[in-house]
Amino acid sequence: MPLMTRAAGRCKGLASQIVANQWDGRTVGGTMQFPGAIDGLVQLALAAGREIMALRPSGRDARAKTDGSPVTAADEAAERIITAGLAELFPRLPVVAEERVAADDVPTDLGSRFVLVDPLDGTKEFVDGRPEFTVNIAIVENGAPVTGVIVAPAMGEGFAGGHGTAWAFRCDADGLRDVETIRARPRASQLAAVVSRSHATPETLGYLEQFAVAEQLSYGSSLKLAKIAEGKADIYPRLGRTMEWDIAAGDAILRAAGGFVTTLDGQPMTYGKMPPVVDAPFANPYFVAFGAWPMGDISATFARKSDVAP
Repeated sequence: MPLMTRAAGRCKGLASQIVANQWDGRTVGGTMQFPGAIDGLVQLALAAGREIMALRPSGRDARAKTDGSPVTAADEAAERIITAGLAELFPRLPVVAEERVAADDVPTDLGSRFVLVDPLDGTKEFVDGRPEFTVNIAIVENGAPVTGVIVAPAMGEGFAGGHGTAWAFRCDADGLRDVETIRARPRASQLAAVVSRSHATPETLGYLEQFAVAEQLSYGSSLKLAKIAEGKADIYPRLGRTMEWDIAAGDAILRAAGGFVTTLDGQPMTYGKMPPVVDAPFANPYFVAFGAWPMGDISATFARKSDVAP
């Protein structure tokens, strides 16, 4: 059976179970772990993660998209699973998914509520055989990410958040376990800064010079935002190219955990951006992610560093 047909068939059955069960306190795995829509998104991300892991031994050959970024069969298979499931879970919500956008399949009207999907964030890590790749799904309302799910299948961990509560959990082929609430930590005198394993730039490292950074932590994919939400790091500046599907899920989780993602002028990151506000549909400006810092400290940060170009 062709891969697309096999994946879509599995997803249809999974999504139907989630739709039937998510409002009466049960999930595919037995007992409901998360409230409302979050539980369905977690189940979809787990299903996509299982497909990625099944393809990991043979599906790491990459080809370049028109923007030069890599894509693999695992990216495409995971996206098919997620989008088919979303069509059943949320049939009225537009879906903006990375590989669809690459194929010029973009909703003509996003409305006030839509879904952002990165089916395999950290494709470079995946291709290189490193475990720090993730499945990211986020719901956006009125430009803000209100619900997010991240699953890192090769690391056996995941994160979810929305509406003021965030969670970390362990996951494997049998489902999830060890669900616990998480909170971003307040600003300390000595900071742990997150830097990208694949995309650190001199500008980013220069930005961090204004802070008392005692430790630099390197992570791939959306795990950088998740680790701040989990209270294991304090700040993550990204002075380089990203797209909305790269960070929306992590942003939602971080906000739910008490943190912030702001642009370099101190404004909250928004989603659904189009030219001429940005240079390409769904592109992000430079940003900084913070833990549970006082807003006064964040404002002072941008006042001191106003010379950094967006």
